Amino acid sequence: MFTGIIEALGKVNNLSKEGTNITFTLTCPFTNELKIDQSLAHNGVCLTVIDIKGEEYSVTAIDETLKKTNLGALTVGSKVNLERCMPANGRFDGHIVQGHVDQTGVVTNIIEQDGSWLYDFEYSNDGQNVTVEKGSICINGTSLTVFNSGINTFRVAIIPYTYEHTVFHTLKIGDVVNLEFDIVGKYIKKMITL
Repeated sequence: MFTGIIEALGKVNNLSKEGTNITFTLTCPFTNELKIDQSLAHNGVCLTVIDIKGEEYSVTAIDETLKKTNLGALTVGSKVNLERCMPANGRFDGHIVQGHVDQTGVVTNIIEQDGSWLYDFEYSNDGQNVTVEKGSICINGTSLTVFNSGINTFRVAIIPYTYEHTVFHTLKIGDVVNLEFDIVGKYIKKMITL
C-alpha cells in the first residue's frame, strides 16, 4: 500500500534484458535503508527489490508490466519517482494507492502559471477508468487532485515543490505517464456496470 507521496527521485544506472524481462539498477538517497524483498514504487509501479550492492539496488519488471506502463521507455540516466510502502503507523498524506498501474496516458498540454504549472492528460477510453472533479489520480506514482475532468481527459495543478521533487519537471508534451485511478471510483464503476 502506498500513498502517492513521492519520497525521492531515483536514477537508472543500468538496464539488462533477461528474456522478456528487464532488470533495472538504480541509485536513490535511501538505498542504504532498503532490504531485499521490499516493495518500492517506481513511477507508481510496485516492484520488488532483488539485489543491493553499495549505493545501487535492482528491481525486475516483467513483460506484462513493461507493456502496460512507461517503464519500458526508461533509459540509462532516466529519473523515476520513488515511494516506499506506507508504514502501519505512518500518516496517510495522499490517497490509497496500490502501485498497480491501470493504464498509461499522454501529456497533451503544459501551462506555466507564474510559479505553478497546469498539466493536461488524455487516456484511451475503454469505459473502465474514470476521473471525477476534485477526485484523486496517481500520475507516475504522485497523488494529485483532478479538475477539468472529461470523458478521457483531465487536468492537474502542480506546485513548485512537486515540480522540482518529482519527474514532473522532466515531462514534455507527448510523454507517456502511468495512471492509477482512484480505487474507490474503480469499485463503484464496476458495481454500476454489473
